[in-house]
Amino acid sequence: MKIIIRTTSLVCILLFASCETLNQAAGVLSQAGINPSATEIALGLKQALEVGTGNGSDRLSAKDGFLGNLAVKILFPPEAQKVEKTLRSVGLGSLADNVITSLNRAAEDAATEAKPIFVSAIKQMTINDAVNILLGNQNDAATQYFKRVTSAQLAAKFNPIITNSLGKVGATKYWSTAMTSYNKIPLVTKINPDLDDYVTQKAIDGLFYEIAGEELKIRTNISARSTTLLQRVFGYADQNKAKQ
Repeated sequence: MKIIIRTTSLVCILLFASCETLNQAAGVLSQAGINPSATEIALGLKQALEVGTGNGSDRLSAKDGFLGNLAVKILFPPEAQKVEKTLRSVGLGSLADNVITSLNRAAEDAATEAKPIFVSAIKQMTINDAVNILLGNQNDAATQYFKRVTSAQLAAKFNPIITNSLGKVGATKYWSTAMTSYNKIPLVTKINPDLDDYVTQKAIDGLFYEIAGEELKIRTNISARSTTLLQRVFGYADQNKAKQ
């Protein structure tokens, strides 16, 4: 009879326990080693992306962040590479160098403004998205998702920043001088690519490149998981990957 009474009492306690009590209990179970919840996974991924975008933006916004990084350094647009080659062949190599330097300075300047844009986009990721990304087979799954759903919005917001930056660092002047000098050369086909769009896209590509590197680091390097949540969530992903 005592067993029945105690069991009934336990059921009643569970049935009428407050949400806060149950949440506290869930937290204890979570800390005890139970698999992370979908909410924890979402928070962990968002934290990883915030770390990645923050680190990437900080690195690229520093002086020579773009210019000194061969993986993301911005060169003449592909359709204008013959312009660079021709300018250098007629003794205008310093002008070509000034163009390249100014393009990268513009991207570095704009990268300073990128962080809040990325943070805002990260907050829009759903729990289901996060779970699928964490347990997927791609080491850059989060970055690819982020790139897929935010690229257009980033370009729209980033373009005015780049346009302003190009003028501020003198890129527009150097580019105009380079194009004018090139177009004056006899027998060349005149060309003038859209510099703003080109640098905008290259700057965004560079940011995504850095973010992907950060994501890979967190996924594969345990020491890079700087918080308890990251350790827990990505540790769980490691376990699932080992079972596949």
